[in-house]
Amino acid sequence: MSVFDLSSRTVLVTGATSGIGFETARQLAVRGATVLLHGRTTDDAQAAAGRLAATDGVDADQLHALDADFTHLEEVEALARRVVVQHPRLDVLVNNAATAAPERHTLTDDGNEITFQVNFLAHYLLTCLLEPALTTAPGGRVVNVSSSLHRTASIQWSDPHRARRYSRLAAYAQSQLALTVFAADPRVTAVSVHPGICTTGLLPLYALDGSPAAAGAAHVVRLCDPAVEIVNGAYYDRAQRVDPAPAATEDRNVRRLNKLAGQLVGHRG
Repeated sequence: MSVFDLSSRTVLVTGATSGIGFETARQLAVRGATVLLHGRTTDDAQAAAGRLAATDGVDADQLHALDADFTHLEEVEALARRVVVQHPRLDVLVNNAATAAPERHTLTDDGNEITFQVNFLAHYLLTCLLEPALTTAPGGRVVNVSSSLHRTASIQWSDPHRARRYSRLAAYAQSQLALTVFAADPRVTAVSVHPGICTTGLLPLYALDGSPAAAGAAHVVRLCDPAVEIVNGAYYDRAQRVDPAPAATEDRNVRRLNKLAGQLVGHRG
């Protein structure tokens, strides 16, 4: 994959302290981008920025550490406020942060199933709140790091928190389908990408061999390049644009998901 210059771009990467998120941040920084590194805690984010600053060709001034625990929606709001004030022009938001679904059904303090909140609702809220920054200049875009597992999923509209019937794999897949559907929201140009099965913290859930995180990150970074033309709602399996699950392309599902997500985040967006 050719190296392209991103020195004029400012990119926020959620979940940038490990795995694909860290590698995405590293590859963006090497290409000259200003990178906002999100971590769950201040220490995590600052440690990731420190590791990146030691990379050849990366200037510490390019890196900005930000923290928010996505299991608390008020922290997502605070993150968005900081970004809008400090970086009123944001070129790309990479919605990457994700958690493996726990063995047992778990709710956050906000009352949402934890996987649905961390993997989707927090990103929904963050994207909505960052819309002014993303649309300040032409070319702003969102890249949702999804999974091919969205094809196995269904959104339980009457029970999105899966209180009646919980399966960790089904909960994770539902969160990925929601993230993929959300890419078709018309407010901000967005795409979804399955980066391949990579060796990250999520891998043990599926007991599969994975590619290096850097390989998956390269597919995410490519979509951050303004020279790569994208169509709102498009879905990529690594470098190839393909059709997502049929449910991800239905206008009714986009509207229904926006209504549900707005209710669950308290209309903060």
